[in-house]
Amino acid sequence: MGMSTGGGGEGFLAEINVTPFVDVMLVLLIIFMVTAPMMTQGLEVDLPQTKAVTTLPKDSENIVLTIKKEGTLHIDEYTVTMDELPGHIKRLVTDQKKLMFLRADKEVPYGLVVQVMGVLKTAGVDKLGVVAEPDAPAKEEKTQARQKK
Repeated sequence: MGMSTGGGGEGFLAEINVTPFVDVMLVLLIIFMVTAPMMTQGLEVDLPQTKAVTTLPKDSENIVLTIKKEGTLHIDEYTVTMDELPGHIKRLVTDQKKLMFLRADKEVPYGLVVQVMGVLKTAGVDKLGVVAEPDAPAKEEKTQARQKK
């Protein structure tokens, strides 16, 4: 009837307790899942509306040039001048083979948009996507189609 009391000779436990590590990783995962959609904020631009609109790709291989109604130019979130634009475009788009999208406020004069498109063409941009919003009836149709699914 010998029962050991655990008193001698066993030494230290050599296993690592991973439970706290897993707890911390799960908390970080939840935090990133909640904050990631909020990180895709952009510049406030009132885009023109049209019927046939596809969504803008969200991958990092795209550069978005925004023209605000005041006439200021922004590459992603960084403000640039018309003189600096060709150098930045050549470095960011042409050399790295990225896609270029143009967002312009609907109150921006057409002449400025054409001027910017000319600068982009001379800087080496061959393909340029233009971003717009769907008009009100098209928005409602898409919302109803999503709700039916």
